[in-house]
Formats: sequence, C-alpha cells, structure tokens
Amino acid sequence: MSRLFSLSTVCSAAALSLALAAGALPASAATLVVAATKTPGGFDGDALKPNTQNVVVQVYEGLTKYGYKKDPKTGRMVVDPGTILPHLATKWTVSPDGKTYTFELRKGVKSPFGNELTSADVVWGWEKSQAQKRTGAFIAKASSVNKVEAIDRYNVSFTLDAASSIFLPALTLYTPSLYDSTEVKKYVTAEDPWALKWIDQNTAGYGAYHLQSLKSGEEAVFIANPNYFAGKPYYDRVVYKEVPNAGTRFTLMRTGQVQWVEELNLKQIAELKKDKRVKVESDEGSGHASVRMNPTLKPFDNPLLRQAISYATDYKAINGAVFEGIGTQARSIVPPIIPGADVKTWQYNTNLDKARQLLKQAGYPDGVDVTLEYAAIFWFEEQLAIQMKDQLAKVGIRVNLQKITDANMRSRTAPNKRDLPFFTFMDNPIVLDPVYALYLNAHSEGASNRNNYANPEFDKLVDAARIEQNPKKRAELVNKAEQMHIKDASWIMTMYPGAHEAMPPCMKGYVWQPDYHERWRELSCK
Repeated sequence: MSRLFSLSTVCSAAALSLALAAGALPASAATLVVAATKTPGGFDGDALKPNTQNVVVQVYEGLTKYGYKKDPKTGRMVVDPGTILPHLATKWTVSPDGKTYTFELRKGVKSPFGNELTSADVVWGWEKSQAQKRTGAFIAKASSVNKVEAIDRYNVSFTLDAASSIFLPALTLYTPSLYDSTEVKKYVTAEDPWALKWIDQNTAGYGAYHLQSLKSGEEAVFIANPNYFAGKPYYDRVVYKEVPNAGTRFTLMRTGQVQWVEELNLKQIAELKKDKRVKVESDEGSGHASVRMNPTLKPFDNPLLRQAISYATDYKAINGAVFEGIGTQARSIVPPIIPGADVKTWQYNTNLDKARQLLKQAGYPDGVDVTLEYAAIFWFEEQLAIQMKDQLAKVGIRVNLQKITDANMRSRTAPNKRDLPFFTFMDNPIVLDPVYALYLNAHSEGASNRNNYANPEFDKLVDAARIEQNPKKRAELVNKAEQMHIKDASWIMTMYPGAHEAMPPCMKGYVWQPDYHERWRELSCK
C-alpha cells in the first residue's frame, strides 16, 4: 500500500469493494464503473452544478465535432483544433459574407424516447439557452449568433451579427444543448416554460447515453441510447459512483475495481505510472493553474505591484513542489495547445532584484501585507498558495493565507460579484481558439474573467479579432492582445498541469477533450 494513504482510506476502499462484490455494481464487460468525486448535482448544461459537465457531455452532442489526428511523438490520437467535422449535421453552407450558416441535419437520429432530431429541436435548445442567460447564452454571444431558424424539418439556419471563426468550433459543445423537445415539452408549465426543473434532474438528448437512475450521494446510472445513430457503444451501462476520498479512488483504480477515476493529484498519477496494473495517458491540456489579482481593488490596482509579484514568483520551484516537475510553464492565457498561442511575449522570468525594485517604485519600500484566498475546487490550490506565500516573503510581500469554501470561491468570482483581490483558480477554454480563450478569460464581458480585468484597448483588440476573417490580420490582433494582457500582469501565470487519466491497460479509444471529460462512447476494453 502506498505511503499516500491512511487506514481510513483503506477501509473506505474495502467498503466499496464489498458493495461491488454484493452486486451493487455488477461487473461485466459492458459496464463501465467510474469512481467520481460526487454524483452530479444536476443535468442542465446551462446551469452547471458540481459534476454536471462530466456527464452531460455523454448525453448531449453537437452539430459538429473536432477531427482527430495522430500525435507524431506518442502515436496516440489527439484532438485537431484546425479540423471541424460534421456530426449531428451532415453538411453546411456559408453565405458569401460569412454571416449565415445553413445546416442539413442527419436523418434518423433518435433520442432514447424514439423521437427524431429535427430543426425544431435545434431552435428550441438555443432559445432555451438565451432565455436562461447563462452558459449557452455566453457561447452564442462569443460566436456572434443572433438568430436560429428552422427552414424545414431537416434544415436549420444560424444568422450571425458578424462573421466568426469561433462559431463552428462552438457547435462541438454540449450547450446550447440539442434536446428532444418533444419529450421535454411534456413537463412544461406556466411557471416553468422551459421545463428547467425536469431538465435539471433528467436527460433527453440525442447522444450515446441516457440517465437511468440517480441516488444523490451514491451513484448515477446511465444506459446506452438504444437508438444512437452511430451504433451501440462498447459499454451499454455506466455506473457513476460517488467516491469523495481521492485516496480511495486511487486504490480502487490500482486494484482494478473501477475502470475510470476522476481527479487524482499528480503525486497519485506519478505512483500509478509505476504500476503495471494501470495505464496512464497524459496530454498537455488547456487548464491554467493561475493566481489572479483584481486590478480594481487595492493594492492590486497598482500595476507595478502586480509586476513585482510576477517577477518574485519562482516558477521552476512551483513546478517541482506542486506539479511534480511535469507541468508546462504558462506564458500566456492562451494555452500552448491552441494554434496562435504566443509564448515569446512572456517577460517575467524570476528576478528578485527586479521585484524589489518594482515594489519600491510602487510605493512599498518596506513591503506590503496582502491576503491570498484559496479553496479546494482544484487539488493544487493549497499547495500553490503555500508556495506563493514562501516565495513572496523573500521580497517583503507578507502573505496571509485564507482558505474559503468552494461555494464562496465560485460565488465571489461570478460575473455579478468578482470581489476577491488575490486568489487561486483554474479555467480552461473549451473552444480551442485563441480569440475565444482571450474573450473568455480577460474580456470585460468574459464569463471567466474572474479577477475583473478591464482594459478597453484589450477589449477592442479581441472584438476586432472575433470578426476578422484574414488569418494573418487575426493572428496579429491576437498577438497584440496577448502582449497587452501580459504587460498588465493581472495573472500570475504558473503552470498548465496537464491532463492525466488512469485506466486499465486494456482500455482503448481515449482521446483528451477540451472540456477534460472522456467520452464513454469511444472507450472499449476488450
């Protein structure tokens, strides 16, 4: 048994093992057992709750999808950000001005309820998202969608405010979802015209899986859609089992009692890489473990202080102490995996003398006291916060660490609040496009602009890039925006920890996805 685990961890694993043996989780070649952090809080992709995204991507699929290509270094299949293929649509046409897309839907696509996908379902799903004014509405705005209309049963048109290179990649997403609106409308009421209460606890998509049962705090069981257009997946049943303790999840994977496991830390991943009973697949990923400063709140409204903190950060030490030496240093908020990321504009290599000089120029010759808040949404937060405290102390920045609840962190970094001065977080753009990454994380209207960064000149550059169709000019705008964001230094860019998934040696078909969730329909273990 690894030194990482306590007796309580072993007992927890044993208890779940007894449940498996007792038949609570039937073992068969057609059953995939996932050791999850918790059961989904809901199933509405426009109202994300804990673990919602993990499962709705298995139920709701897009009109388009990313193509795959072979990685020449590893020989594995990886997502190709430059290739968008038909999926629930078979083809599309684009008007000369790039503002109108007409999609022909794939015929014979049916939900588990037996209803066929039509243009009315597409329109209904997009209108629902607009009404909710949440995730799907942001996606529509980012990709310039103005109107969605049914032309006939199998053809639907999207009218954009401006030509957008974000639009087709956005259609790969789980939201705005393509619902079986015929089924959902059975649960509409005058008080709930979009049946949001029903959608929150049920599924009605055209994807490979469908929710069969939910026992909150225990498990969610999904079964394969018997009408799935792409054929029967290998796993006809998925048991999404709540296992809150990471050590227990680790042990269950190591002993072969589950076929998939969520959210292990890098120490556990390093252990599993040594274990012949387990296969670990690693990708660079797009999630950025950052420390953010709110430029609208003191003392972080002083750009010299923000730059001093960036120079005082020891990135190499953070990689070793927190990310097991396998992280990729972040030099832009556009992930390296996305074409157009520019790491050459990075300027904050560790320099303590430079940090002290800037601190003095900022008006803090004797140092400054700040509070760094962190939560436990991501496994690395406390370790990263401790490293920042120790490193900033070397230049006279005295850090008080304060742990807050996950709920508090989420609410205080939400668009309607954003009142945290100095905090840890991780976001990843689920559309693999540099303009989307900039818009999402740093535009004044970006959904993940959690530190309230607001630079009108930056916004102008990003807005211009959103509608620019000339690739060279678009790349120039992206580069200028990246440079501006780095100079403003509102993010301490630490590491891209990477995506690391543990699975049985027999597992095939896994491909890293921009939302960091495996696709059950692609997995097999023969």
